[in-house]
Amino acid sequence: MPQKKITIVTRGQGLYEFTRHATELVSEAEINEGLLTIFVRHTSCSLLIQENADPDVRRDLTAFFSRLVPPSDDPSMGWIIHTLEGPDDMPAHIKSALTTVSIGVPISEGRLVLGTWQGLYLFEHRNQPHRREIVLHISP
Repeated sequence: MPQKKITIVTRGQGLYEFTRHATELVSEAEINEGLLTIFVRHTSCSLLIQENADPDVRRDLTAFFSRLVPPSDDPSMGWIIHTLEGPDDMPAHIKSALTTVSIGVPISEGRLVLGTWQGLYLFEHRNQPHRREIVLHISP
């Protein structure tokens, strides 16, 4: 079955939509029913299915997670040991653990079964730009 690797170049923390890549793969596969499995090959970012209409949703989610898990140089995070890669590194691993690195989306009638306002996102948890690899795999 079809499989594709895509690379998303990030500019720091935030949500980066890649729905178009997934819908193109499903269309090219010419499969009527199946499952698209999406997997990100990193430990300091994650995947989300989230609203893709209002950009305020993405900004609010990024702000929420920043408040939930602040940088390791924040006084409330003094318990963190892993700090060699900067104050955003261990918090990025925590945020990734709270979300997910793999998502399954059903395929029906040759299309992803996403809701009207749902999009697929890479959720970057690091401050610095990164090149993130995502694997898209279709199973019948």
